[in-house]
Amino acid sequence: MSLKQQLIDDMKAAMKSGDKHSLGVIRLINAAIKQREVDERIELDDAAVIAVLDKMVKQRKDSVSQYESAAREDLAAIEREEIMVIERYVPAKLGEAEIVAAIQAAIAATGATGPADIGKLMGALKPKLAGQADMGQVSALVKQQLAG
Repeated sequence: MSLKQQLIDDMKAAMKSGDKHSLGVIRLINAAIKQREVDERIELDDAAVIAVLDKMVKQRKDSVSQYESAAREDLAAIEREEIMVIERYVPAKLGEAEIVAAIQAAIAATGATGPADIGKLMGALKPKLAGQADMGQVSALVKQQLAG
């Protein structure tokens, strides 16, 4: 079952069970997916849907930090609940050891030797790790591997 179909099925289940919070968040997810499909005139596959979900989680984490700095814990709590619902549909993230193993394999495959090769290495890693790891963390680990 595709991720979009699972979202539709979960939306129907939330309607039947009266779970208004999950229903609202799933509708937001579907709206974001539909918006991207209309904007780009394409049908999103699961990888693209995961990218949309990752973007939504990142936006909400930014909102939480803004709300906490403004002492609005009530709004931060709402955003955290939305993050929990969205993360139900995002695949589990890789651990640091798995990311380092992927970096080592990419270094061997590309022949990267120093900091000048970071772009080439990230270009090889991004398609493999997109949606499975935070690319900021991957970038930091790549710099660490190439420096030391």
